[in-house]
Amino acid sequence: MRSAQNVDPEEVAKFEQLASRWWDPESEFKPLHQINPLRLNYIDERVSLAGKKVLDVGCGGGILSESMALRGATVTGIDMGAAPLSVARLHSMESGVEVDYRRIPVEELAEEIPGTFDVITCLEMLEHVPDPASIVTACRKLLKPGGKIFFATLNRTPKSWLFAIVGAEYILKLLPKGTHEHSKFIKPHELCEWMRHSNLTVNDMTGMTYNPLTQVYRLNKNDTSVNYLIYGSLEESL
Repeated sequence: MRSAQNVDPEEVAKFEQLASRWWDPESEFKPLHQINPLRLNYIDERVSLAGKKVLDVGCGGGILSESMALRGATVTGIDMGAAPLSVARLHSMESGVEVDYRRIPVEELAEEIPGTFDVITCLEMLEHVPDPASIVTACRKLLKPGGKIFFATLNRTPKSWLFAIVGAEYILKLLPKGTHEHSKFIKPHELCEWMRHSNLTVNDMTGMTYNPLTQVYRLNKNDTSVNYLIYGSLEESL
């Protein structure tokens, strides 16, 4: 079954081992906590999350899922890591923020409930699977006509190798060593092509930069050389 094949057990294992520290803002997941408000606001400004039915693909421990639910969305979070999902469910119980978490491949969910969601987010996930184009296609199937979608990933450039791997993992130790493989990073034109092939319209793209001196992250439309966000939509007529 194709959906079962589009999972890298080694990638899942990396995050399984770190699951207990997911909600510690000073842990290896500190960057996720720091960039979450930026990405959350970027999403909310474009789709007005309140009242929307949202799917968070590759939700991990639920940082983005919970924050979108707090903005008034009805959120489903899916991931293939059992341990991160357990942490997400536990934190949801503790916080009182309701999110429906499921362990299921997105391709399988697309066959089960196509055309269900107003908004889909898939952030920092595409670079961890064998066939990212399949994820894009499955996400499109899950969108309602007129639905909106957000992808965030890493660009495959010399700068991203220097900043996201050498700098973040080995020098600054912002992430555990081995978190990323540069060969799996995705150039924006590749992701845009997969989106267009799936009849998704690319509406906007912005980069995200990090200043190691001030330890501040910013969204920057003029620099997609390391991290970038793409906002797309499934047009009503399709």
